[in-house]
Amino acid sequence: MSKPGAPPADVKIIYLRAVGGEVAAAATLAPKVGPLGLNPKKTGEDIQKATLDWKGLKVTVKLTIQNRQAAAELVHSASSMVIKELKEPIRDRKKGPKDIQHNGSLSLDQVIQIAKVMRPRSMARESSGTVKEILGTC
Repeated sequence: MSKPGAPPADVKIIYLRAVGGEVAAAATLAPKVGPLGLNPKKTGEDIQKATLDWKGLKVTVKLTIQNRQAAAELVHSASSMVIKELKEPIRDRKKGPKDIQHNGSLSLDQVIQIAKVMRPRSMARESSGTVKEILGTC
Protein backbone atom coordinates (compact mmCIF):
# COMPACT_ATOMS: atom_id res chain seq x y z
CA MET A 1 0.00 0.00 0.00
CA SER A 2 1.23 3.46 -0.79
CA LYS A 3 1.28 6.23 1.77
CA PRO A 4 -1.04 9.22 1.32
CA GLY A 5 1.85 11.52 0.32
CA ALA A 6 3.60 8.94 -1.88
CA PRO A 7 3.63 9.41 -5.66
CA PRO A 8 1.15 7.21 -7.56
CA ALA A 9 2.35 3.99 -9.13
CA ASP A 10 3.24 4.04 -12.80
CA VAL A 11 0.34 4.30 -15.20
CA LYS A 12 -0.11 1.71 -17.94
CA ILE A 13 -2.20 2.46 -21.01
CA ILE A 14 -3.73 -0.25 -23.20
CA TYR A 15 -5.71 0.37 -26.39
CA LEU A 16 -8.16 -2.28 -27.57
CA ARG A 17 -10.94 -2.67 -30.08
CA ALA A 18 -14.29 -3.72 -28.70
CA VAL A 19 -17.88 -3.90 -29.83
CA GLY A 20 -19.83 -1.13 -28.14
CA GLY A 21 -22.29 -2.12 -25.45
CA GLU A 22 -21.16 -5.76 -25.33
CA VAL A 23 -19.12 -7.49 -22.66
CA ALA A 24 -15.79 -8.47 -24.21
CA ALA A 25 -14.88 -12.13 -23.78
CA ALA A 26 -12.71 -12.63 -20.72
CA ALA A 27 -10.50 -14.98 -22.77
CA THR A 28 -9.53 -12.14 -25.12
CA LEU A 29 -8.89 -9.66 -22.31
CA ALA A 30 -6.97 -12.04 -20.03
CA PRO A 31 -3.61 -11.94 -21.90
CA LYS A 32 -3.73 -8.14 -21.97
CA VAL A 33 -4.88 -7.26 -18.44
CA GLY A 34 -4.06 -10.44 -16.51
CA PRO A 35 -0.31 -9.73 -16.14
CA LEU A 36 -1.19 -6.31 -14.69
CA GLY A 37 -3.18 -7.92 -11.88
CA LEU A 38 -6.66 -7.07 -13.16
CA ASN A 39 -9.75 -9.24 -13.34
CA PRO A 40 -10.62 -9.69 -17.06
CA LYS A 41 -14.34 -10.16 -16.36
CA LYS A 42 -14.63 -6.94 -14.35
CA THR A 43 -12.56 -5.07 -16.95
CA GLY A 44 -14.93 -6.32 -19.68
CA GLU A 45 -17.91 -4.98 -17.73
CA ASP A 46 -16.16 -1.60 -17.32
CA ILE A 47 -15.59 -1.47 -21.08
CA GLN A 48 -19.26 -2.31 -21.69
CA LYS A 49 -20.41 0.56 -19.44
CA ALA A 50 -18.08 3.01 -21.19
CA THR A 51 -19.35 2.02 -24.66
CA LEU A 52 -23.11 1.71 -24.09
CA ASP A 53 -23.89 4.68 -26.39
CA TRP A 54 -22.05 2.98 -29.25
CA LYS A 55 -24.03 -0.28 -29.16
CA GLY A 56 -23.16 -2.63 -32.01
CA LEU A 57 -20.32 -0.49 -33.42
CA LYS A 58 -16.64 -1.40 -33.23
CA VAL A 59 -14.88 1.22 -31.15
CA THR A 60 -11.42 1.73 -29.71
CA VAL A 61 -11.18 1.79 -25.92
CA LYS A 62 -8.32 3.27 -23.92
CA LEU A 63 -7.72 1.43 -20.63
CA THR A 64 -5.76 3.50 -18.14
CA ILE A 65 -4.45 1.26 -15.38
CA GLN A 66 -3.13 2.71 -12.14
CA ASN A 67 -2.82 0.99 -8.75
CA ARG A 68 -4.59 -2.11 -10.16
CA GLN A 69 -7.63 0.00 -11.07
CA ALA A 70 -8.73 0.23 -14.70
CA ALA A 71 -10.51 3.26 -16.13
CA ALA A 72 -12.11 2.68 -19.55
CA GLU A 73 -12.36 5.65 -21.89
CA LEU A 74 -13.69 5.76 -25.44
CA VAL A 75 -11.30 6.87 -28.20
CA HIS A 76 -13.32 8.38 -31.02
CA SER A 77 -12.60 7.20 -34.56
CA ALA A 78 -13.86 8.85 -37.70
CA SER A 79 -15.43 5.70 -39.12
CA SER A 80 -17.48 4.84 -36.03
CA MET A 81 -18.61 8.45 -35.65
CA VAL A 82 -19.75 8.61 -39.29
CA ILE A 83 -21.70 5.35 -38.90
CA LYS A 84 -23.29 6.65 -35.70
CA GLU A 85 -24.29 9.93 -37.39
CA LEU A 86 -26.07 7.94 -40.12
CA LYS A 87 -28.47 6.83 -37.33
CA GLU A 88 -28.81 3.32 -38.65
CA PRO A 89 -30.78 0.80 -36.56
CA ILE A 90 -28.77 -1.37 -34.19
CA ARG A 91 -27.90 -4.68 -35.82
CA ASP A 92 -27.25 -7.92 -34.01
CA ARG A 93 -23.66 -8.82 -34.76
CA LYS A 94 -24.16 -12.57 -34.37
CA LYS A 95 -27.43 -13.09 -36.24
CA GLY A 96 -27.63 -10.10 -38.58
CA PRO A 97 -26.36 -9.72 -42.13
CA LYS A 98 -22.62 -9.47 -42.75
CA ASP A 99 -20.74 -6.97 -44.95
CA ILE A 100 -23.33 -4.23 -44.72
CA GLN A 101 -23.24 -1.32 -47.14
CA HIS A 102 -23.91 1.79 -45.07
CA ASN A 103 -25.96 4.29 -46.98
CA GLY A 104 -27.48 7.61 -46.02
CA SER A 105 -26.63 11.25 -46.21
CA LEU A 106 -24.83 13.53 -43.81
CA SER A 107 -25.15 17.27 -43.71
CA LEU A 108 -22.03 19.39 -43.83
CA ASP A 109 -22.79 20.48 -40.25
CA GLN A 110 -22.63 16.86 -39.08
CA VAL A 111 -19.30 16.34 -40.87
CA ILE A 112 -17.91 19.53 -39.31
CA GLN A 113 -19.09 18.38 -35.88
CA ILE A 114 -17.23 15.07 -36.33
CA ALA A 115 -14.15 16.98 -37.54
CA LYS A 116 -14.17 19.13 -34.38
CA VAL A 117 -14.07 16.01 -32.22
CA MET A 118 -11.35 14.43 -34.37
CA ARG A 119 -9.26 17.61 -34.66
CA PRO A 120 -6.73 16.77 -31.90
CA ARG A 121 -5.97 13.39 -33.53
CA SER A 122 -5.82 14.75 -37.07
CA MET A 123 -2.57 15.22 -38.96
CA ALA A 124 -4.01 18.11 -40.99
CA ARG A 125 -2.71 21.63 -40.51
CA GLU A 126 -6.10 23.30 -40.74
CA SER A 127 -9.66 22.38 -39.87
CA SER A 128 -10.54 22.19 -43.55
CA GLY A 129 -8.03 19.36 -43.88
CA THR A 130 -9.67 17.50 -41.01
CA VAL A 131 -13.06 17.87 -42.70
CA LYS A 132 -11.54 16.38 -45.85
CA GLU A 133 -10.15 13.47 -43.80
CA ILE A 134 -13.64 12.78 -42.47
CA LEU A 135 -15.11 12.94 -45.97
CA GLY A 136 -12.42 10.51 -47.14
CA THR A 137 -13.57 8.08 -44.47
CA CYS A 138 -17.11 7.99 -45.90
